[in-house]
Amino acid sequence: MMKSLKVVLVGLPGSGKSTFGKQLAQVLGFTYLDLDQVIEDSHALTIPEIFSRYGEGKFREWETESLEKLLLREDSFVLATGGGAPCFNDNMDLINQHGMSVFLDVPLDIISSRLRSSKVQNRPMFEGMDQGEISLKLKSLLTQREFFYNQAKIKLSGEDFSTELLMYELINQLKS
Repeated sequence: MMKSLKVVLVGLPGSGKSTFGKQLAQVLGFTYLDLDQVIEDSHALTIPEIFSRYGEGKFREWETESLEKLLLREDSFVLATGGGAPCFNDNMDLINQHGMSVFLDVPLDIISSRLRSSKVQNRPMFEGMDQGEISLKLKSLLTQREFFYNQAKIKLSGEDFSTELLMYELINQLKS
């Protein structure tokens, strides 16, 4: 019997981790989890509330604790992380040690257009920004985070990757 498989999606905000994660979990018959939602549920606060009350340091501490608990579970799941999760507290090492990391490497112009409109309200990092400011912020984030994202075991690039493509890559990784 195969031990559990934990597929952990990493990438910039707007790269499709949540949307793709839900689809992938459904195809695999796994539970879908969102790391930010897990943190919100366990602390009965929204992410913006955590940041305003306790600051980013406390949020990152809780993020790592939640990630560790999830990765030590016995069941299989697909986990969408927050964009910064792999970049703090050796989280990427933790993810790679206990899971199958997948970097969703989506072109910045695609992410920027996805973040345009109403979606920005749900993303405090981009609130009040115009399209040019969003693009600059994304470039800055990618520069800071790419080192960590590129440590993922699987990298899917482009705007249209399918669950089938990832399944193929997962099978290849599991065989090796």
